[in-house]
Amino acid sequence: MADEMKAAASAKPGGDTIFGKIIRKEIPSETVYEDDQCIVINDINPTAPVHVLVIPKKPITQLAEAADDDEQLLGHLLIVAKKVAKKLELGGGFRVVINAGPDGCQSVYHLHLHVIGGRQLSWPPG
Repeated sequence: MADEMKAAASAKPGGDTIFGKIIRKEIPSETVYEDDQCIVINDINPTAPVHVLVIPKKPITQLAEAADDDEQLLGHLLIVAKKVAKKLELGGGFRVVINAGPDGCQSVYHLHLHVIGGRQLSWPPG
């Protein structure tokens, strides 16, 4: 957790991100799912046996910066999270997390959803 907090503290919004490079196929990734609006990849630093990222192809910096007309895209990301959870056999349950801003431990300023499961998750998460 300390490394995540350091990364979040030093992350800055704006500019191109690693996710933009993954979407453009400039950086390889383990793609779990892809459609015209988003890509789902395995997290390179998983916190559970299953940990994937649902990343919109539209570069929204963070949830707080989403526009009202992003409503349909944001809903699509949640439906994709549900479909991917089923594909990855997370029938016992899973968690969807969106980190927002430095206090929310956001380390990449391109909105993305974490889908985490494959073990009993604890509460509270932070």
